[in-house]
Amino acid sequence: MLEPQEIVDKMMLTDRMSQWLGLEIKSYTPGNVIVEMTVRQEMVNGFEIAHGGITYSLADSVLAFSSNAHGLQAVSIETSISHLKPVHVGDRLTSNSTEISLTKRIGVYHIEIFNQEKLMVATFKGTIYRSGKEWE
Repeated sequence: MLEPQEIVDKMMLTDRMSQWLGLEIKSYTPGNVIVEMTVRQEMVNGFEIAHGGITYSLADSVLAFSSNAHGLQAVSIETSISHLKPVHVGDRLTSNSTEISLTKRIGVYHIEIFNQEKLMVATFKGTIYRSGKEWE
């Protein structure tokens, strides 16, 4: 079975969205992969704040990395996000997950996103399905 870092690195090789976001993996723990990114100009909407899809995509990637780091291939089956504070160009975001529940087939995760001032800017809940297929 592959180690968590090997799995996440393998996922990043073909994850064009995570690459475009500029995600940097800071910690590779099964159930809690910590990821950072910096918001760029092309990520803002007409209000000059980050498009909601940016923080959503960050959290969705953290969900994928955290749940797959256990060694079994997993995909999301339900997700939701609450945007708590505006995010601006140049903001450095850090996201981490808490594994709420993990069974043979289903996992539930809570993911938080903080800015460089340690203010929570978004909270995300994700449920994943574990296929039973091991990462190779």
